Amino acid sequence: MATNMSCRPPAKATSNGVFQGDNPIDFALPLLMVQICLVLVVTRTLAFLLKPLRQPRVIAEIAGGILLGPSALGRNKQYLHSIFPAASLTVLDTVANLGLLFFLFLVGLELDLKALRHTGKKVLSIAAAGISLPFALGVGASIVLRATISKNVDEAPFLVFMGVALSITAFPVLARILAELKLLTTDVGRMAMSAAAVNDVAAWILLALAIALSGTGRSPIIALWVFLCGFGFVLCSSLIAPPIFRWMARRCPEGEPVNEMYVCATLAAVLAAGFVTDAIGIHALFGAFIMGILIPKEGPFASALVDKVEDLVSGLFLPLYFVSSGLKTDVATIRGLQSWGLLVLVIFAACLGKIAGTIAVSLCCRMPVREALALGFLMNSKGLVELIVLNIGKERKVLNDQTFAIMVLMALFTTFITTPLVMAVYKPAKRTSKGDYKHRTIDRKNPNAELRMLVCFHSTNNIATMINLVEASRGTTGKREGLCVYAMHLMELTERSSAILMVHKARKNGLPFWNKVLPSGSNQVIVAFEAFGQLSRVFVRPMTAISAMSDIHEDICTSAERKRAAIIILPFHKHQRLDGTLESSRSEFGTVNRKVLEHAPCSVGILVDRGLGGTAQVSASNFSSIITVPFFGGCDDREALSYGARMAEHPGITLVAIRFLFHPGTQEDTITLDPHTNPNSSLDENSLAEFKNKTSHNSSVKFEEIAVRNAAEATEIIREYHRCSMFVVGRKPEGEVAIELSRPRIEFPELGPVGSLLTSPGFPTAASVLVVQQYQPGSFSNSQDIS
Repeated sequence: MATNMSCRPPAKATSNGVFQGDNPIDFALPLLMVQICLVLVVTRTLAFLLKPLRQPRVIAEIAGGILLGPSALGRNKQYLHSIFPAASLTVLDTVANLGLLFFLFLVGLELDLKALRHTGKKVLSIAAAGISLPFALGVGASIVLRATISKNVDEAPFLVFMGVALSITAFPVLARILAELKLLTTDVGRMAMSAAAVNDVAAWILLALAIALSGTGRSPIIALWVFLCGFGFVLCSSLIAPPIFRWMARRCPEGEPVNEMYVCATLAAVLAAGFVTDAIGIHALFGAFIMGILIPKEGPFASALVDKVEDLVSGLFLPLYFVSSGLKTDVATIRGLQSWGLLVLVIFAACLGKIAGTIAVSLCCRMPVREALALGFLMNSKGLVELIVLNIGKERKVLNDQTFAIMVLMALFTTFITTPLVMAVYKPAKRTSKGDYKHRTIDRKNPNAELRMLVCFHSTNNIATMINLVEASRGTTGKREGLCVYAMHLMELTERSSAILMVHKARKNGLPFWNKVLPSGSNQVIVAFEAFGQLSRVFVRPMTAISAMSDIHEDICTSAERKRAAIIILPFHKHQRLDGTLESSRSEFGTVNRKVLEHAPCSVGILVDRGLGGTAQVSASNFSSIITVPFFGGCDDREALSYGARMAEHPGITLVAIRFLFHPGTQEDTITLDPHTNPNSSLDENSLAEFKNKTSHNSSVKFEEIAVRNAAEATEIIREYHRCSMFVVGRKPEGEVAIELSRPRIEFPELGPVGSLLTSPGFPTAASVLVVQQYQPGSFSNSQDIS
């Protein structure tokens, strides 16, 4: 009965439904949908479980394929014949290979041959050693395998396939591991990426040779014809396709949507190229890969192709290819001491060839031992291309079931050990010496020293307000040393390969990378900040941090310390809607803000954007704002007051500073306080005295001292200033009134009691709010308050 179920082909694509007596999984389309859903659930669950180990998603996809195949769940024949019957495998393989076709088009699209031309001799030497020694050991291992478990295969194709399989370094997998470990912009990361790119190109050439040799024809002339026709296809494509693609790219100006006709024509060309290479006999994947390489990388055309194709292909169809491989992998075929010994031999040969070859050449190039070890471990990672080689070898009858299972387990093991081994042997350079980092706050002994700001943003919505805030922070140009602004674009590192492309294009001079590498006009945000810097004579350096949301705060804090910033400005995770209410954009950025407050090496400001200066950038001559600073006491309020005093030096700013004094009118109004409620009262008095002295001759500064009996009176007084442009407040005010303000539950601890009041729905104001936390060396109160 089971045999009939596995051999019966589907009668048609779709069923008539269960009420008509049809079983949906007996038909092609419903069964394919069940298979896709099952694959996604299993692979995503495994990826989630392996995330704490910092393993790339390809590990979960390979393991998921093996789990769904005959090695694990497939031992239940009822499950295997119901969900993955033999009749459905043709449809599954077709859809998987179609997804793989377009994925390799994307891989080619993101491979820049111009960058490979400028590869140094050191990288070329490392790449050559990382290919030649593993290839030689692969040939040696193949001789042993052919004498034991692969006796009936053709010798030449088997030798080449084994050599290619052991010499591959997975470029996308390597990039993901480097990104997870924050090594992309280190010397080791740059060298590994460049060597892996060279390795990738060499592997495809060797694979073409292996496929040509593995043809069914017995005459070597046929293999020669296949190889020559493949070379002719590459040559003709290189002459015909680039001018057409460049013409399309020129007709896609920056900032305008790409014509759908050009996208469809390009995807049709990919399919046509795949058909030609399949007809030649070197697999359809080569045609798609070549088309991707030939598309110009400059301008919006290439990025539009990535955006339209990537999510569907890599998220939905590509995991099917891993399951297709898993269904062909039966670990049970590895039985007996001999088979397991051969598995150990193959793993040893793969690791020895890659690691030893890379380390030897790296040490000859005078690299430090730890960096050489890390580079060797990194180059040993495998991935999708490895599976492609193995699957093609199995389709061509070059690899039998047992050899195929051994090679898949080898790829899984070598990639799995990469991350822990690199973490064990290599640590990036330490942070900047604390002796060189003097000015960590705005409130400082020498107020005329250069002010360094790290301004962060994660969308274009905050740009105008951020630039206007920087304009307000300039101070008096004549007597101050100036303002230095690092504008950091926060971008999430996702599983999308285009994110890896952005990181790979980074300029190699630090973490995070400078956006100067991007073509002029490619990023409107960068253009806006650079134009502001030129017009306002402020030194502005655009930056980009690309990391996972769970640890992007490390990039922010590390950059602040390396650039010796005095304050980090972060946007609040809620933005203003048209009706004036605040709407959450991404709650993850709220977590990022709290982590930065906890770990920052300098002062931090959280900006609640309600349009400071309007919704557009305002020129210096037209900038006009009223800034209000409520002062209750404490280090954060002193920092806010110092920031306000600097803003008051701008000719277009009027500053209103309000000091609240607690004055209970009756016994009932008296609050029982600990005598150490505000131990910094003397520091507050000194700070206020200095503020009055500095601003006594500035007519645009207004200072008031108001006595209040409770928090309600303080709130009413603050309401009177709701028409100002911005409030600058401390995150943790001190004093009796501040304690009473803190008694209600605060929804967003990063804003503190006053900031929460000013952003509450019931508070009538359209003013932006800047909540400031002063850096306190050796203090652990921040983490306690935030948690």
